[in-house]
Amino acid sequence: MRRYNKRKGERGRERGREGERGRRKEIWKEIKGAHRGVQVDNATPATAEKSCVLPVLQTDPTQMMSSEHLTCGWLQKLLIVLVKLCLTFAGPSRPLNGTGCTAKSPASYILVFTGHWSPQAFPKQYPLFRPPAQWSKLIAVSHNRHFRLWEEGASASPGVQSFAELGLTVELMKAAKEARKKRSVGAMHRTAGIPNGIGHSSTEVIMQPRNPLLSLMVKMIPSPDWFVGVNSLNLCEGNQWKQEVSVDLKPYDAGTDSGFTFSSPNFPTSPQENITQITSQMPNHPANSFFYPRLKELPPIASVKITRQHGSPDRHNTLSNHILPNSISPQRFSVTPLDCEVSLWSSWGLCLGPCSTGGVRHRTRYIMLRPANAGIPCPELEEQAECMPHSCMKKRQ
Repeated sequence: MRRYNKRKGERGRERGREGERGRRKEIWKEIKGAHRGVQVDNATPATAEKSCVLPVLQTDPTQMMSSEHLTCGWLQKLLIVLVKLCLTFAGPSRPLNGTGCTAKSPASYILVFTGHWSPQAFPKQYPLFRPPAQWSKLIAVSHNRHFRLWEEGASASPGVQSFAELGLTVELMKAAKEARKKRSVGAMHRTAGIPNGIGHSSTEVIMQPRNPLLSLMVKMIPSPDWFVGVNSLNLCEGNQWKQEVSVDLKPYDAGTDSGFTFSSPNFPTSPQENITQITSQMPNHPANSFFYPRLKELPPIASVKITRQHGSPDRHNTLSNHILPNSISPQRFSVTPLDCEVSLWSSWGLCLGPCSTGGVRHRTRYIMLRPANAGIPCPELEEQAECMPHSCMKKRQ
């Protein structure tokens, strides 16, 4: 009886081992089918059993692991091999950020913002006081293609509207922080404002391969809703970071305020319009502060220069929120001619004078915009013409 029970136990254990092998074969078939027949290191169910299962089965039956532990251990090894194969097939030409950047390490840059807003380059209605021409704080964001700080032709977000009209960064930073939770934004940077139209500010920017795009905004003060900026500048090219990038900046209208001049009162645009670039011809209105009909295009009102720092980022000198000395001259100093602008003629005045020699009448006009930088001078502001006094005409009748 004991011999019979012993043989019965051995046959039960053998059936259990065969069941384990069968279950592992089924799992292998399912995984192999899910990956469309991709072979992993030329593995087969038999070789997989030899490499993973048999060493365990050769141990004492009383110390054998449970079927659940065997299956999990075998799947873990298989999963590692599958991940390696997927990475091999993906290759370096398929970055996850969708921007084409396959750089292997982050890069450190020094961003220098330079204002060229001078009365020589932009003489029309140049703000001299309350407040004088100046620049707000700069806000910069590194991101990937799933995020937009601002975009020409698109509607301004509440954050962009708040910044372009009031210079407030709260809403912009809030939106960027929410996007950072989704890993579409890398880092956010701010610099102090510049108290003059001409000046410099700089900050250090750390760029990651996952977020190689850079966007920034700076508000013009005073202005209705005008700003300068860069939208989604890619600092990565293939597997290399760019060494230096310079961009000339032109003014943009956020489309939320309808003011024409730098010091226009608040006049909300309803319905809201899209973000548009301001040119020497658009908006096509003589009252506009940037209307220079003689110019084909406006000179750059600002510029940014982004230069890569070499070496470890820990060894770099941080320049965040650093304002460079105003004694540094801008790289470019444009002189824009400003023509004189006068009003329309007034109505003719009364005809005065003796009847014998005839009378004279006058009309006037006034200067609306004085010329500057060798612009066309103002014409005559008063005109006279001969006439016959009204009283003399009655006498003749």
